[in-house]
Amino acid sequence: MRYIDEAAVAGVLRMPELIAAMRQTMIDFSARRVAQPTRRMFEVPQHGGYFGSMPAASADAMGAKLVTFYPHNPDKNLHSHMAIVALFEPETGAPLALMDGRLITEMRTAAVTAAYVDAVAAHGVKSLAILGAGTQAKSHVDALSQVRRFDDIRIWNRTRWRAEQLAASFGGRATSCEEAVRGADVVIAVTASREPVFDGCWLKPGVKVASVGWSGADAGELDATTMSHTVVVDSRDGALAESGNVRRHSAQIHAELGEVLSGLRPVAADATVVFDSIGMACQDIAAAALVYRRLIG
Repeated sequence: MRYIDEAAVAGVLRMPELIAAMRQTMIDFSARRVAQPTRRMFEVPQHGGYFGSMPAASADAMGAKLVTFYPHNPDKNLHSHMAIVALFEPETGAPLALMDGRLITEMRTAAVTAAYVDAVAAHGVKSLAILGAGTQAKSHVDALSQVRRFDDIRIWNRTRWRAEQLAASFGGRATSCEEAVRGADVVIAVTASREPVFDGCWLKPGVKVASVGWSGADAGELDATTMSHTVVVDSRDGALAESGNVRRHSAQIHAELGEVLSGLRPVAADATVVFDSIGMACQDIAAAALVYRRLIG
């Protein structure tokens, strides 16, 4: 069985191909072509972190991810999310590879958001607000640039210099949170905040929102006003069990993302839409299988 490190993953995993793979994976999940139990995440209270296990199997890929989430790691110059992915042959159950899952987690999260934005946002959108300036913020700018051309990219972060540093890397601008959100066509929240980071009253009608940050089943970065709009989730069962955004505000789920992508549960073009993304094993396994095929053939 082969071990594939992060450098090897980075050498073959490309965002355009990954977005296409995530789009199909979400459609397959909602069509019940993927076997996947709700992920298990539990706290590591002694160290302020979380540890999770995430298995999934489809006709083309089978495996599991073990993942850690330590929200205070960036203060130690470490990634908040780290992981390994074990990949198996779906036809026989034979182990194929063990690979570093940190970059896979980073990239597939942004790729799923890009698939969502591509499905629901008008082609003429121009302004993008990114709330947060960590690893996921960078990855989301990369992924979203594959599906839309944003002329105005606004970055907010609680630590201003981090927002300025990220904005300078791609010609965006650091702003206050309210300035970032007001008037934006697309708003992406990528924080680890346990409380709402912006006022939903700032959102313009028809904006497309995505929440990627996760801080437990009973905490969330979006408020009740934001969650009162059309809500799309990656998994109904997963969101009801683990999404603080959904659980705290008793949000009504309109559809899973796979149902939107397949056309089964479309959203109106002028609707204000909120995508609550908690992350799914099938996304990791599909991305890992993509890496494996590129490296092994």
